[in-house]
Amino acid sequence: MVHVFGIRHHGPGSARSLERALERVAPDIVLIEGPPEADDLIAFAADEAMRPPVALLIYRPDAPRRAVYYPFAEFSPEWRAMRFALRRAIPARFIDLPQAHQLVDEAADPAAIEPIAIEPTDTAPPTSQPNEETPDATARSEPLRRDPLGWLATAAGYDDGERFWEQLVEHRRGDDEQLFASVASVMTELRTDHVKDQVETDRRHEEQREAHMRRSIRSAQRDGFKEIAVVCGAWHAPALSDMPAASHDTALLKGLPKAKVEATWVPWTNSRLCAASGYGAGIASPGWYHHLWTTPDRVTERWLARVAALLREEDLDASSAQIIDTARLAETLAALRGRSLAGLSELMEATRSVLCGGSDAPLALIGRKLVVGEALGQVPEAAPMVPLHQDLVRQQKRLRLPAEAVERMLDLDLRKDTDLARSHLLHRLTLLDVPWGRAQRATGQRGTFHEIWMLQWRPELAVSLIEAAAWGNTVATAAAARASDAAARATELTALTGLLEQVILADLGDSVGPIMDRLQEESARAPDIGHLMAGLPPLARVLRYSDVRRSDLGLVGNVVDGFVVRICVGLPVACSSLDDDAATTMRERIDAVHGAISVLDREEHAAAWREALRRLADSDRAHGLVSGRSARLLLDVGALDAADAARYLWRTLSVAEDPTRAAAWIEGFLAGSGQLLLHDDTLWRLVDDWLAHLREESFVALLPLLRRAFSAFTAPERRQLGQRAKQPASAGRLTSTGADEFDHARAEAALRTVLTLLGVTAPPSQASTLEDPAHH
Repeated sequence: MVHVFGIRHHGPGSARSLERALERVAPDIVLIEGPPEADDLIAFAADEAMRPPVALLIYRPDAPRRAVYYPFAEFSPEWRAMRFALRRAIPARFIDLPQAHQLVDEAADPAAIEPIAIEPTDTAPPTSQPNEETPDATARSEPLRRDPLGWLATAAGYDDGERFWEQLVEHRRGDDEQLFASVASVMTELRTDHVKDQVETDRRHEEQREAHMRRSIRSAQRDGFKEIAVVCGAWHAPALSDMPAASHDTALLKGLPKAKVEATWVPWTNSRLCAASGYGAGIASPGWYHHLWTTPDRVTERWLARVAALLREEDLDASSAQIIDTARLAETLAALRGRSLAGLSELMEATRSVLCGGSDAPLALIGRKLVVGEALGQVPEAAPMVPLHQDLVRQQKRLRLPAEAVERMLDLDLRKDTDLARSHLLHRLTLLDVPWGRAQRATGQRGTFHEIWMLQWRPELAVSLIEAAAWGNTVATAAAARASDAAARATELTALTGLLEQVILADLGDSVGPIMDRLQEESARAPDIGHLMAGLPPLARVLRYSDVRRSDLGLVGNVVDGFVVRICVGLPVACSSLDDDAATTMRERIDAVHGAISVLDREEHAAAWREALRRLADSDRAHGLVSGRSARLLLDVGALDAADAARYLWRTLSVAEDPTRAAAWIEGFLAGSGQLLLHDDTLWRLVDDWLAHLREESFVALLPLLRRAFSAFTAPERRQLGQRAKQPASAGRLTSTGADEFDHARAEAALRTVLTLLGVTAPPSQASTLEDPAHH
């Protein structure tokens, strides 16, 4: 006899009802909606090292990004069905349409398919909130097709399909033999309207899936099984209960294309069980459902105890009296709404009012850490995985660096052997495009021998490892092979120097030689020094921190020497006749090279660079932005003093100079910081006098350029500059006439009163007048 149990994916109430039903029926085989390619992997569900949430990953070896996940939580009915069959030592099979037919791409060569973002998929229509408020006949087709259970919830007066199912099934504690029959009856009625309005391609695919499920049921019957339990999404239950002739299904499945696929188990996370992650059959509250599954009694009280513990960990008040009041309020809300048990909606509303004081911030914390949860599943080492993944697991254990679903910061001290090895592993994975960790910027003293990483393991990294396995069986050999291939294909210096930096950071010494050969080839035929300038900073960082990483980089030093010489010789010529966009790019490159020269800390490099900057600062052919920036860098390193800088500025801001070039010069000179203007009176007066003497049409034309130059300053700097600009340009007395009959004291008092009314701070009456350097 065939027993069809229509369940809701990831529903603890469905799981409980299913387990009771299976105990009653005592089947001799269990057929489960899932990928038949993974039949051999069902046995791993009995392994003690297997900890849900986990997922079956079905992928094409020739195009790993063509993949699909089948996630399971501990409370997923399919998972409980597998566990039931393994405990009873009876066969269990997956019966959905094989992914070998579904992952076929008939329009293109599979090897040429670009990797796509993998979204978790499921085998039944998703359950989400419907948009319509009333299920009238004219408006029900679209929500019904998208979300039949949500449509049913609306008809029952619920605004949320998940809460409807929760109250109907998940909170059920007693045994109800009619539950599955009732669900099948409702689905039969809903499918009638759904099939009428369904898109042809979707309908065809759904029919093929159900045809394969029926074929699998017939196959079990031919194998001699008498009591057959079929566990499937509730939507499919009617189609499997009333089976058409076998010839009908054979015709639907005839001639389907097929591709080679493989299957494995991978860890999953609670956050990826959520519908918000894009998972079609996702739920809104996996952490809450886990609580419902694991809590035998006093569900409300035990949940609120966990909420209170979380709030106390965050130094928030959560007294016993508040917990009692919250429980009473939640139960009262449930009673007013005619519900037998306080659900998540009532608990969250009560928690917000009592424990959170009406604030949304603590409630968001509860939602993230408890309602969703931060669990990461675990897969036994015996489960099939590519050798590269096995090597990564071994290194994670050796380095005490476990994979975790929660984002956490890792501070590595490169003077320690273990931390240095961790750094090498994370950089090698980055080379393989397996971004388990993201490098963060280290500042201060820690920037020399420390690395900061932000780690978070995501399920899709399993697919990235499968892709990377084509390069080798260990992380080190795969990263080295990937780097060598990238070096052979690189055609730009920036790509090669960046790659060399990555290889050094990953401690792949054997790959340095081929990259250096390619680097020397490309640098010899570099078309302009712009490529050399872009490639120098990574090389400088490699040399600067090689001692910390215990690397031997003699060859790199020779290349860097050649780069510096060529840049210093060719820079003045490269900076002539630049337009505004090219000048902006060149200014950024000059800043980067200046930083690299500082990092290298070699006097011969610094002297050559200062000479190149001086030629740029003196050049009339260089763009004002570049010339001004060169003067500023010389001032910063002490090659110019304030008086020298003032002379440069006065010459640039003279009447004979083009105002547009002068504005660009000021932008380059002041870029990055306004402190120079704030603390150097001479430079301030030069800029102030230049602006005061501009003709109106020139001032209007230059205003956007000046505004762009000053917008880069910090808000406090702009505020201080504004306050200083409110002061009069001249120091000392406010009056200047020398007539004997003029009363300076009375006039100055009146002027100071006017300035005070205008909000302008008058200078001290005895302040000395600064001497203009241009008058020398």
